[in-house]
This record gives sequence, structure tokens and C-alpha cells, in this order.
Amino acid sequence: MERDGVLKRAGKRPGTTRPSHVFELTPEVEQLLSKAYLPLLTQLVGVFAEALPARQVDGLLRRTGRALANELSRAKRPAGNLRSRVVAASEMLNDYLGATTHVEGDGEIVIRGVGCPLAALTGKHRGVCLAMESLVTEIVGTPVRECCDRSERPRCCFEIQSAQSRRST
Repeated sequence: MERDGVLKRAGKRPGTTRPSHVFELTPEVEQLLSKAYLPLLTQLVGVFAEALPARQVDGLLRRTGRALANELSRAKRPAGNLRSRVVAASEMLNDYLGATTHVEGDGEIVIRGVGCPLAALTGKHRGVCLAMESLVTEIVGTPVRECCDRSERPRCCFEIQSAQSRRST
């Protein structure tokens, strides 16, 4: 766990035969385990939803999704054909946001999640799914439509619109 960056040595404690090492969580892991993020974010989105018109809240959340995409892909913008960019977007959702998604489809391409890393918010605020839609659109470089299931057990879903499907609509 020390090698993986989860723990770091914080000192030694005397023992009867030899000293014992004392470990503590690294700051990065400590931040990940904080229980404060979810209640604060839920209240923040709720306050915005009460104070602002729905279009403005949705716009702010979409802007947030684009900004997050730019931050996540700063080092490496996905390249290649549409399918490889969609696979890269799915991997970013999994690696950086704790999602569990996979790519489906031969003609129509869909990123489908087993669950939703923002499930506590998506049932209350559809705009959170729009933020993720904007994030995926930014990474893939083509329009995406969220088709998330916001029922009792929310699941992410993003339909990727190919140039051909955009022409037919």
C-alpha cells in the first residue's frame, strides 16, 4: 500500500523486539475518503436550483462538465477514429470519476454505465447528467446525448451521435 501511494510512513514506535513502523494515509487518499464532498455538492446544486432559472442552472452545469473534461484530458486529448475516442472517454469516466462504464454498439455507439458515480445527485437534479453529457461531448469531439436512468438505481448512458445520424435528424 505504501508503494501504491495509499499509505506513508509517519514514524516508529518502540517495540519489545524491534521498532514498529507507524503509517498514515496520504493526503490524496484522505481527500478521497472524505464524507463532506457529497453533502456539500448536493446542497450547492440544490441552492443553485432554487435560486436560478432551470436553463441557467443547466448552463452552469454544462459549463462545469466542459471544464472538467478539459482538466481531465489536459495531458492527453484522445485521438483516432470516433470509436477509439469514445473508448477513451469511457476509460476517463472510469479512471478519474469512479464510474463503471463500457462501450456498446456497432452502428450507434453508446457508453453505458453499471451505476452512476453521482447517483445521490442525478435523481434530484437532471442537470448533473447534462454536466457529464458535456464532459463526454468535449472529450469525444462530437455531440452526445445523455440517456441516463435516474430511477431508484441510477445508471449512466450516453449516445454518441455520428455525423451520419446527425444528418438524418
